[in-house]
Amino acid sequence: MKNKPAFILASASPRRLQLLAQIGIVPDQVLPVDIDETPHKNELPRALAQRLAVEKARAAQARLDAPAYVLAADTVVGIGRRILDKTIAASESEACLRLLSGRRHRVYGGIAVIAPDGTLRQRLVTTQLIMKRLSEQEISDYVASGEWQGVAGGYAFQGRAAAFIKTVSGSPSNVIGLSLYDTMGLLTGSRYFAHDPSPSS
Repeated sequence: MKNKPAFILASASPRRLQLLAQIGIVPDQVLPVDIDETPHKNELPRALAQRLAVEKARAAQARLDAPAYVLAADTVVGIGRRILDKTIAASESEACLRLLSGRRHRVYGGIAVIAPDGTLRQRLVTTQLIMKRLSEQEISDYVASGEWQGVAGGYAFQGRAAAFIKTVSGSPSNVIGLSLYDTMGLLTGSRYFAHDPSPSS
């Protein structure tokens, strides 16, 4: 019986690993790639998310010795045309929360899958959220929690900040880091099956 091509996750995100495990997918290898994520001049949030996902998938594929399924993703938080970066300092999270307080914003998830034959499939997923108006105490307490570290937009939807979100329109898992519905659709279209439907011989 022919060996099934390996499944490679081109991401260092523990959240994406957890999300994939939720639908029964465990990568054969996690292969983070280091690319320049600086937005191009006048690049919109949605375009950045899609471009980075494709670039990450291609960068990972270039490092492989054998054909494989490669999954890459990127998450960008945008408010209007403005891109909210991953927050490194507490002051950055505080600034993001002040900006998002009482307003609508969008989370763009770029997903790219490269099949063993080299075929690239990609999708952009958009989730719209409305955050409640935050008090100074809520902002201060949340920043003190440290949950925001390294997270786009300055808050972690799967953590305490879930209490700040009034409405979610679209994929909730996209906000965490990977739309499971859309990922499975791309993988199925690439003829990847998490559970091989063929009978064992």
